[in-house]
Amino acid sequence: MAVALRVVVRTVLAVLLLPVLPLLALPVPARSHFQRGCCRLVLASLGIRITVSGGPIRNVPGVLVVSGHVSWVDIFVIGAVMPGSFVAKSEMVGWPGLGALARLMKVIPIDRGSLRRLPEVVGAVADRLRAGRTVVAFPEGTTWCGLAFGPFRPAMFQAAIDAGRPVQPLRLSYHHRDGSRSTVAAYIGEDTLLSSLRRIVTARRTVVHVRVESLQLPGSDRRELAARCEAAVRGDTTPTLRAAGGGCGEGHVLVA
Repeated sequence: MAVALRVVVRTVLAVLLLPVLPLLALPVPARSHFQRGCCRLVLASLGIRITVSGGPIRNVPGVLVVSGHVSWVDIFVIGAVMPGSFVAKSEMVGWPGLGALARLMKVIPIDRGSLRRLPEVVGAVADRLRAGRTVVAFPEGTTWCGLAFGPFRPAMFQAAIDAGRPVQPLRLSYHHRDGSRSTVAAYIGEDTLLSSLRRIVTARRTVVHVRVESLQLPGSDRRELAARCEAAVRGDTTPTLRAAGGGCGEGHVLVA
């Protein structure tokens, strides 16, 4: 009974918030604060709590923000910490509700299966960075379950080098209430948005830890920059996660 009530309450809250989200696209004063507040409300309606640790968030114009990628939820998590526009898969534009929001927020769509258009995406990101905008990208190129991960691909880092702007790595990790790692939010393989939402709202509690790592200067070598940022995002967990990643890569959802 308690679970059913929790599901109803969170679903109603999420529905009530949807009409507010398109306001994120309006050029109103303190828009970043508004976006941050709305993202936190969305997370709260889903029963997700966020904690932030690490270094200070520097108010530097034109920053490329990068992190590992677990779920569509990552967008709201990062939006609650460092508001900006996102590089997101083109399929997201067609999603009910979220697709309309993506278009209004001027998300930069990327087709993972079309390498020919990748230079256009990199150019668009560089232009926004030069204009002083914060842009968020997920260099793994796909989502992973949260217990394993993929390497950072260097292509998107070329935008920071071309624009001469720094990169802000963020370390995201999802946990149960007892502190153990959680894959409840993972959105990979044949998962659907509806099943993902159901899994998240029926969980008793999910906590997302966001650690702000040191700001990275762009340099001139995108592979070297990607390696620096990946090392910052993985920290001391890299050997353990890589070793454990065999059965928990993309395409495998573990609800544990």
